[in-house]
Amino acid sequence: MFDSGVGGLTVLHECLVSLPEEDFVYLGDTAMFPYGTRDPERLRARIRAIATMLLDGGAKLLVIACNTATSIGEDVAREVAAERGVEVVPVVEPQAEIAAAITDNGRVGVLATPNTVESGAYRRALEAEGRALEVTEVEAPDLAPFIQDGSPFDQGVVEMARAYCAPLKRAHVDTLILGCTHYPLVAPMLQRILGRDVRLVSGGHAVAAAVQRTLESAGLARVGDGEEGDYRFLCSGEVSSFREHGTRFLQMPLGGVEQVDVRAADYP
Repeated sequence: MFDSGVGGLTVLHECLVSLPEEDFVYLGDTAMFPYGTRDPERLRARIRAIATMLLDGGAKLLVIACNTATSIGEDVAREVAAERGVEVVPVVEPQAEIAAAITDNGRVGVLATPNTVESGAYRRALEAEGRALEVTEVEAPDLAPFIQDGSPFDQGVVEMARAYCAPLKRAHVDTLILGCTHYPLVAPMLQRILGRDVRLVSGGHAVAAAVQRTLESAGLARVGDGEEGDYRFLCSGEVSSFREHGTRFLQMPLGGVEQVDVRAADYP
């Protein structure tokens, strides 16, 4: 599993709960965070390098926890994985499937990074669900960096969130896709602003269910004696910062973190 930073640990948390017997390796590309405003071509090269690193390590399934990475480079990750006969579980399609199924009025919102919104990935995924949906997408460039840093909430943050939510409220969405793995940490604030009747769809539950289905259908699910699997962490940036912020996202002990050098062939 990989993500641009520690946000994907919200997805890993759900996978650890749903699939406790499996072993997980998580790579947080903190040296390149945030993905949401990076050059897309550079990100695609980076995603290829990360996918290659994880799959060469023997992964039986590749999970793209990052919404931006899914939107920008899912095809690249699938290409690398296909060469090794490995399936890929992205974060966008599972969320779109749930959102399309639970909306009552057909008005679905997407709150995401600029790269994710500009890619059109969620709009395409929602259209593929076969329902006549009215989709409102909002770019939130400053939200993920704020959450990653762990800065204390103040009135300025609330006003920032209100500004991002304003178009969603005007569109009368009844379902909101949290299109970034960081956003579940501010879900209570978003829920208060939008109202309790708006359903929030995060990536964690959706991806965990998709991972379970994929492993079972491929005959790769670990059937053990109830013992818990292992999980370990890699990061491309500062280890101490990853450990400090990661514990908050994972809501479990982080343990050891290994720093790795992610180098794309076309970029330093």
